[in-house]
Order: sequence, then C-alpha cells, then structure tokens
Amino acid sequence: MSNILEEAIKALEEKLEGKSIDFSAKFQIEDEGSIVVDGNGVRESSEETDCTLIASAETFRNILEGETNPTSAFMGGTLKVEGSMGVAMQLGNILG
Repeated sequence: MSNILEEAIKALEEKLEGKSIDFSAKFQIEDEGSIVVDGNGVRESSEETDCTLIASAETFRNILEGETNPTSAFMGGTLKVEGSMGVAMQLGNILG
C-alpha cells in the first residue's frame, strides 16, 4: 500500500470516528488505488460501492485537510462522482 493511501485511510478514520454510516463509498485516487468507507470502517479496496469519488491525490489531500470544500471540488471539475449523489452529499457533509 502506498504512503498516500495509508495517510488517506488514517485521515478518513479520524473524520469518521464516532459517526455511524449506512452507505458505502469509494475514494478512487488517480494512479494510487482505492479506499472504501462503509459501516465496517475504512480500508484499501476496489469493491463496488454506492458512490465512487474520483480525484488526484492532491485534491483528496486538500479535501481531507479542510483546504478544499468537496462541493467546490466537484463543481470545479477536480472531483468526479459516479453513482449516488445522495451518498456523495452525505459524505461531503462529514468531510467538509
């Protein structure tokens, strides 16, 4: 597993701590791999999910560090969403 994925998993675990979620989402980090978030936690995986968020490592890092709003990234075209927009919005509220 790359350092970028390890850092992203740790950051997502911190953001989701104490929160229960009833959806699944995948963060597809270009040229690095994928991370899945669901009711079982956060892990490296490429399994099917309700929603897939696709972006560069830099965009994901900026979202996780609070420097970039997920909605702004989507509207600006640096974050792509496939699948359920409702799940993307729920996740955006947790992250942003």
